[in-house]
Amino acid sequence: MAKVCYTNAFYQMNVAEILVINRKPCGVIHPKLKEIIHNDFFDISPIAQQLTGYDACFFCLGVSSIGMKEPEYTRLTYTLTMHVAQVLAKQNIDMQFCYISGASTDSTEKGRQMWARVKGKTENDLMKLPFKKVYAFRPGMLKATKGLKNTLSYYKYFGWLYPVITTFFPNAGCTLQQLGLAMINAVDKGYDKNIIEVKDIKILAK
Repeated sequence: MAKVCYTNAFYQMNVAEILVINRKPCGVIHPKLKEIIHNDFFDISPIAQQLTGYDACFFCLGVSSIGMKEPEYTRLTYTLTMHVAQVLAKQNIDMQFCYISGASTDSTEKGRQMWARVKGKTENDLMKLPFKKVYAFRPGMLKATKGLKNTLSYYKYFGWLYPVITTFFPNAGCTLQQLGLAMINAVDKGYDKNIIEVKDIKILAK
């Protein structure tokens, strides 16, 4: 989460403070970085008072649906996200919430793909919370930043496919760097859409 202040005519964002909530230390040390170690993301009420005064939340938790039944995937994707978001909405009336969703998410909540329905319901219900703005980012295939730690293991096996696929289908994916920049710029400058597809991510990242 970030405390930000907007300073000049170009809406340049100055980050006053970043708060990271982790289950284990992230290993990054910076004067503007605070970290809370909290094991149970299904109940963040014990740390709620430490989550006030923030302008934006970049919610990046997520799991793969591969091999997972719908009740457990719903618990880890919908239930967890909504709990955190509801606590934050109460603590920060002017917060913008950025949620990492997925390409082909089903906004109707009625499609055949289980994960897409669950993601769609999560997006839809986040939009109903009293945030200043909610952005649902749908990045598609992601290319990891070189040297980045804590990325999904399959990136190193399938990363070589990224330039091949995006050559023929430019909006099939984006880089993690583009996604991060898009989230920052959406909070900083605003965007006229709530659902942020790959083409929008690339626009926002510039």
